[in-house]
Amino acid sequence: MLDPEAVEAFLLVAELQSFTKAAGALNTTQAAISLRLRRLEEGLGQRLLERTPRHVRLTAAGAHFLQPAKDYMASGRRAAAIFAQTPARLSIGITHHLVGPNLPKLLSRMHERETGVTLHLRTAGTRELLDRYDAGDLDAVIILRYDESRRDGEFLTEERFGWFAAPDFIIPDGAPLPLAIQAEPCNLRAMALKTLDSGSIAWREAFVGTGAISVSAAAEAGLAVALLAYKAAPSQLVDISEKTKLPPLPKRDIVLVSSVTGERAASVLRRLVLAFQAL
Repeated sequence: MLDPEAVEAFLLVAELQSFTKAAGALNTTQAAISLRLRRLEEGLGQRLLERTPRHVRLTAAGAHFLQPAKDYMASGRRAAAIFAQTPARLSIGITHHLVGPNLPKLLSRMHERETGVTLHLRTAGTRELLDRYDAGDLDAVIILRYDESRRDGEFLTEERFGWFAAPDFIIPDGAPLPLAIQAEPCNLRAMALKTLDSGSIAWREAFVGTGAISVSAAAEAGLAVALLAYKAAPSQLVDISEKTKLPPLPKRDIVLVSSVTGERAASVLRRLVLAFQAL
């Protein structure tokens, strides 16, 4: 008989390629994760994972067991859902500057092994998200920290930014740099203009949109250059900073501000944070 906790530990380690991150996601210790996996391997009579000081990878047996393990956990969730309590609710805000092509992967990782939590997701600017969080409309927000005015929140990772454009985009000689940017007030707009002005680089608004998705689309269409976070930049765009000698951009901290209570909702949020850090 398989132990569901051991199978879940195996799936998390396989996904995150880290005993430490898996322990964090399950709110336990590395030793406990190792013990669960050892018992699972002993029960199956197969070595599922190879662990070195720098890498964790699946063995051939582990790769073969991966999908059946997912099916096993999904079956257990469906069985438990028959007598499930009222679904928990988790309301999360993510700054639209960080929402791009990786959003489906984030959502998938959040709910791959979780049930009974209804997710409410809102994307907006940092200021709006913080206001809604302070008003109690959101349980947690993931935002970019732009200044020292608000220091609450848990540091998740540091985000890089670049000047992105279509691969065949050419800036006309002697012409102002065409920009795809958001309207005021927008912190990334302010970052772009301050950086260009400090480098004495002429610019013009070629496209004004809302959110990273719209300015990314303008850049993909060949209309302009867009300042984007690496997490939000589509793979069809390239960073032209070095090629065009555009000035370097500052990095920004990504932070989590949360008042989440309840184990089920907290578990989903932990998985989101780990997935965000792994991107």
